[in-house]
Amino acid sequence: MTKPPFDPSRDGAKMSFVDAMSYGDYLHLDALLDQQFPLSGAHDELLFIIQHQTSELWMKLAIHELGAARQALVDGDMAHMFKMLARVSRIFEQLNSAWDVLRTMTPADYTRFREALGPSSGFQSWQYRMIEYVLGNRNPNLLKPHEHVPDVHHVLSAELARPSFYDEVIALLYRELDGPDATPPAPQLNAPHEAIPEVQARWKIVYEDVDAHWTLYELGEKLVDLEDYFRRWRFNHVTTVERVIGFKRGTGGTSGVQYLRKMLSVELFPELWHLRGEL
Repeated sequence: MTKPPFDPSRDGAKMSFVDAMSYGDYLHLDALLDQQFPLSGAHDELLFIIQHQTSELWMKLAIHELGAARQALVDGDMAHMFKMLARVSRIFEQLNSAWDVLRTMTPADYTRFREALGPSSGFQSWQYRMIEYVLGNRNPNLLKPHEHVPDVHHVLSAELARPSFYDEVIALLYRELDGPDATPPAPQLNAPHEAIPEVQARWKIVYEDVDAHWTLYELGEKLVDLEDYFRRWRFNHVTTVERVIGFKRGTGGTSGVQYLRKMLSVELFPELWHLRGEL
């Protein structure tokens, strides 16, 4: 006689998992928790590893959501796109909170294992690079640190060959305001997006008559919200690095805090920020 499937409402808490999927099975916890390999005897190295591994997991989810949001935008599925963008903002909020944990590590703690990192650095995170590329901050020169991993280099190069998420937003802006045959500016594929006066002028139309252009207005504010959290993440990164290593060079050879501070000036959606002074 076949045993009926487990029914929580009938059977209560399941206590035996000999023949069933457990929490650990579903999440592959044995493999996940066995991926931390400190190279020194320093107590804080485990914190450093887990901080960066979990950040990479959150970035994986952000890339998943941004890719789906871009496709939803192209398909005209605005409701699902808005939900995905809101989720990405919350992901960056989560990433921001992680810096609070890392900042419990003092300079003395870090120096005990810093040499074990060799030339490795968060600067080399391909997922961070992908997020920037998807959102429109595109620097082809930053493909070079990924040449030693052909699959990763291919994925990043493929992203540079297609319109960014913000390019697709601009195309929608033109279609909605100028008609289906409107010709938006050419996508900025191989360079960071720079403010375009004509695009800013169209966003101004939206923001000066919110009721007539509510969907575009909501989209603009979702993008500002996303960039707001993204900027906070960058700022917290700078603050954490300065607190732990001061103005030393980064392990990967960058200028450290000076390099990170320069990144604070990058604007992902400049027209949406600049127009506020005109309203």
